[in-house]
Amino acid sequence: MIDVSTTVLPRAEWVPLTEAHARRADAATAGRRERAARGEKHPIEDFLYDYYGTRPSLLRRWHPGIGVGLDNATDHSQWRYYRSADAITEVDAREFWDARGSTADDVRALLTATASRPAVRGCFGLHEWAMVYRDAETRHALPLRLGRNGTDEVVESHDLVCTHSDAFRFFTPDAAPRNSLQLTRADQVAREQPGCLHANMDLFKWAAKLAPAVPSELALDAFELAMEIRYVDMQASPYDVRELGLAPIAIETAEGKSEYARRQGEFASRASVLRDRLIEACVRTREAAEIEPTATRTR
Repeated sequence: MIDVSTTVLPRAEWVPLTEAHARRADAATAGRRERAARGEKHPIEDFLYDYYGTRPSLLRRWHPGIGVGLDNATDHSQWRYYRSADAITEVDAREFWDARGSTADDVRALLTATASRPAVRGCFGLHEWAMVYRDAETRHALPLRLGRNGTDEVVESHDLVCTHSDAFRFFTPDAAPRNSLQLTRADQVAREQPGCLHANMDLFKWAAKLAPAVPSELALDAFELAMEIRYVDMQASPYDVRELGLAPIAIETAEGKSEYARRQGEFASRASVLRDRLIEACVRTREAAEIEPTATRTR
């Protein structure tokens, strides 16, 4: 059983942690904040903020996670799902569990099932191509690298093997029947696999949904990985990203397929570590909600 005793950090120890986290978050979100001040959009980076419903200010906020108490943390004591006693502030695991325990259990079940499967690396990012197949509209303000006919020909010359239900639901009506699986939300736990770029981007979504029970360091790790994945996702897409200073990953070629599979494998390895940490955080939260923790000071 995971130890759920509370370790108390003195103010002199936790304040530098929150300041370092803020600097790291500011660096990760600098582009978004600068563009927002100018009213500009970004066809790649905005996805993480808009689709996952996050903001730079939320990423900047530091949570120590379940099992860590903060000495003299006035700000934290005012935040939702925190409690204070004897000048020590910590996440109230029981209050959190009463409100969001079912979400934590669902996330744990999904991530555990995903981790149990081998990574599949044969999709080549064709989900983005399937989202514009035989459709006059595109999802992003970028031109198609191969044009309309060339894009459709790539879809027609490949097998679609998408395993991610949230990506599949954006397939065009002509593309959806071409997929090897007709996915629904109910299939998610049974189908999601750790090689999927979108499943690995979603690790940030789950970390954000489980705040403040999940440490902010883990959430920011997931965000940074998701941003890297998002760039590769769009480089391998039918959109021409050269105007953004990026080299396309031409998945219609053997070289492009090899590059995509290589990057996909790298992401899968890094995501597996974050997935395990998120599963552990879900377990820790359940344990803490059921067992009264005992506090131990670090000094």
